[in-house]
Amino acid sequence: MPHKITLTGSATGPLREYDRYVAFDMREKGSPSAPKGLKKSTFISYTVFVAKKAFNKTGLTKKSIMHEKILIQGEPTLDIPIDECPGEVGVICFQITVLPNKNDKEKNQPDEKKEPKQEAPATSEAPQNTEPKKQEEEQAPVSQPVAKEEKTTLSNQPKGTQDLLNFDDIIVPEEFLKTRPNPEKTQKVIDFVNRTGRLDEPLTIEKGSKILKDGYRRYIVAKTVKMDKVPVVYEYQK
Repeated sequence: MPHKITLTGSATGPLREYDRYVAFDMREKGSPSAPKGLKKSTFISYTVFVAKKAFNKTGLTKKSIMHEKILIQGEPTLDIPIDECPGEVGVICFQITVLPNKNDKEKNQPDEKKEPKQEAPATSEAPQNTEPKKQEEEQAPVSQPVAKEEKTTLSNQPKGTQDLLNFDDIIVPEEFLKTRPNPEKTQKVIDFVNRTGRLDEPLTIEKGSKILKDGYRRYIVAKTVKMDKVPVVYEYQK
């Protein structure tokens, strides 16, 4: 019987459409710690083939599939022509599921947590003391702690970092998506992130449009290790 395979992550290349199916590339990270005496496992690239009907039911598009986290269940195959399967292993998809993002879960939690806080019992003396407390809160310097937090977060980032940008806000040009960074060099950057907790260099982003101008390898690494924010340097439009 053929082996079953399960993949989780996002597409690492553009969606390709055929007559009755679509295809896209994915990459799975190897185990972070191999048994003693064995070499550390590395990345494996997959090309996933999904029937158009199944793909359309997910609501995914060519752009959203690059950012949404998906789960693939299927069987590996070696019978796909090389020009249709740039990945090391082809996967015939039997089921594709869009996994919920962290942001979607957090949106539903604050309302439930705020309700019990608003139901605090009020005493007869409460109305008399509320005004002085409000005045003290308004007079308290709020801007100073925020500025200190921004300085400390940027100081922990690579040299030259100008800002921290949400990963999902970055737009990757089609010319980058068609390339495949060297796996060995990419793995070295991943090892650096695992050791230090940060990227070795900031990404270059066009100011305003948030289009990636340089640093596609580091973009792939940030996506692999699931960074919410990435260090950037801005390039201004001419």
